[in-house]
Amino acid sequence: MNDAALYPVPASTGRAETEVRKSRFIAVAARAETREEALAVVEEARVAHPEARHHCWAYVLGEPGAATSAAMNDDGEPSGTAGRPILSVIEHKGIGDVVVVVSRYFGGVKLGAGGLVRAYAGAAEAVLSELPVTQREPVVTLSLSGGFADEQPLRHEADQLGGSVDEVRYGDGIEVIMTIPSAARETLVAMCQARQLEVVELG
Repeated sequence: MNDAALYPVPASTGRAETEVRKSRFIAVAARAETREEALAVVEEARVAHPEARHHCWAYVLGEPGAATSAAMNDDGEPSGTAGRPILSVIEHKGIGDVVVVVSRYFGGVKLGAGGLVRAYAGAAEAVLSELPVTQREPVVTLSLSGGFADEQPLRHEADQLGGSVDEVRYGDGIEVIMTIPSAARETLVAMCQARQLEVVELG
């Protein structure tokens, strides 16, 4: 396994609280590999802090610097003062498959645009600085089409490469949906070419 191909992802959920001019900012950082998982964390924050005025968030899915998806939301704060600063901190930290939600309890003192940017960035920095991380290897999902006799060799190859068979579709032949480490892609493609199998990269 090539260490250069690894990237950090949350090993567990982190939490941090900061205070700026009587406003409390409660930040949560968690693992998310899909938009649905990320939005579920946002909803959990809303349930946990029902009296908070804002629940601002950002996420990065996939490898940092080559994310498959990234998004942010200001949740009622002035545009660009909450979600963007949170996302910028995530990108600076170089963590992938992560969502950060910052719930704000308004303290009665307006912070202004600059103050909000610093406050939300500070909350994200606080939670991500203490977040336990582990290393994940980038993966690729492929569709492999061939004859029925190819199924077992493909399953064996998936095991050998440290991947998994996600689905097998049967028709006139078979289509195997397989996820493998990105570093093993060329090895699998070469094997498929030797067996005259059709290969389509899905993501």
